[in-house]
Amino acid sequence: MPPTHAFHLAFPVRDLESTRAFYGGLLGCREGRSADRWVDFDFHGHQLSAHLLPAACRSIEAHEVDGDDVPVRHFGLVLPWAEWHALRDRLRSAGVRFRIEPHVRFQGKPGEQATLFLDDPSGNVLEFKSFQDPARVFAR
Repeated sequence: MPPTHAFHLAFPVRDLESTRAFYGGLLGCREGRSADRWVDFDFHGHQLSAHLLPAACRSIEAHEVDGDDVPVRHFGLVLPWAEWHALRDRLRSAGVRFRIEPHVRFQGKPGEQATLFLDDPSGNVLEFKSFQDPARVFAR
């Protein structure tokens, strides 16, 4: 069942076959409605809509965050600590090439978090992060 306030994100992709393999196969997102030029995925209760528009897939600008070159345009999830580690291990076992390797950022600071970044087949960047104490997500 989706959360009462789920987000919806529409984004461009180069092709639907590799998109289905990435979001459905690798990430385990259940496929929702689809048509010839788009497909929806259940992203932990949130709706992702991948739209076929190869011309809109482009390189990503980045800037430095705690020593990493973080893509400015990205999306993802904040997962519970154990789920983040299970995902990290599953992605490593699958041979995924990370844009930014899994690690803990902001160590010893209020925003300390486990994080990893990867690209989908169309160059869209996803970040998965976790906090040992979920109350620290918005800590200053």
